[in-house]
Amino acid sequence: MMKKFAVLLMAMLVLLLAACSDGQDSNKKESTDKKDKSSDKITYQSENGPVEVPADPKRVVVLAAFAGNLMALDVPVVGADSWSMANPRFKDSLKDAKEVSEENLEQIAELNPDLIIGYSTTKNLDKLKKIAPTITYTYGKVDYLQQHVEIGKLVNKEKEAEDWVADYKKRAADSEKKIKDKIGEDASVSVIESFDKQLYLYGDHWGRGTEVLYQGLHLKMPEKVAKSVAKDGYYALSTEVLPEYAGDYLIVSKDKASDNSFQNTDTYKNIPAVKNNHVLEVDQKEFYFNDPLTVDYALKTFTDYFTKQ
Repeated sequence: MMKKFAVLLMAMLVLLLAACSDGQDSNKKESTDKKDKSSDKITYQSENGPVEVPADPKRVVVLAAFAGNLMALDVPVVGADSWSMANPRFKDSLKDAKEVSEENLEQIAELNPDLIIGYSTTKNLDKLKKIAPTITYTYGKVDYLQQHVEIGKLVNKEKEAEDWVADYKKRAADSEKKIKDKIGEDASVSVIESFDKQLYLYGDHWGRGTEVLYQGLHLKMPEKVAKSVAKDGYYALSTEVLPEYAGDYLIVSKDKASDNSFQNTDTYKNIPAVKNNHVLEVDQKEFYFNDPLTVDYALKTFTDYFTKQ
């Protein structure tokens, strides 16, 4: 009897030890799984292949025109290019950010970024990659809406980016109908700017509200403008020939610090759009980019202007 009891007791001890061992292994596995699931990295498929980036970036340095995309997705920007920092509409959101340059690597490193975003043409990329994961985009490779979705994928907020795109398309369609009901289906629009003492025309993907005008609202570009900007997206010209490229409406992207003397010439003043008061002047610094914040502002500005004609 005692022998049977001893065997039974031994069997119970073996089972108890096994259960404890399984529990420890289970807890260990569960802990490992949690660590894996809470990993703070994701793999982003960049133009140059897969790159491991933060799943929830908190300190992004932007060396390209994407600061507005990040701010629209509530992603913290600690460093931005000079153009973004000069944008009056970005002032509050970037008040704690530092102006950075691809030339000053030490300055960027001091910001301790967890992600760096630039263009494919950004300098010192190999050195930047040693500071933090660095993702680059080729300007114009995808349109402004897909670009925002790509940024969304990068910062693990693809759905939020897609939701904005869908909402923007609906709002743009509503505005297009209102505008064309007011100015007609065939009214043409030209976008001009004086930059570095040179007058330029812009196509449908070069900021300055062009994406909204021509892609979002589907307003017409004068045929001669379309041919001239086809190659580069912009076209340099002289004041003397400006009337040949002027549409029924002119959007003048203007920086008060630039040479805007062309507007004082008889050539400019005699353009039909000017004589008919069909000129909308916008702040170059506010309209320079094509991120969601700028696009939303441009859409509202254009809608208000054209529907009041």
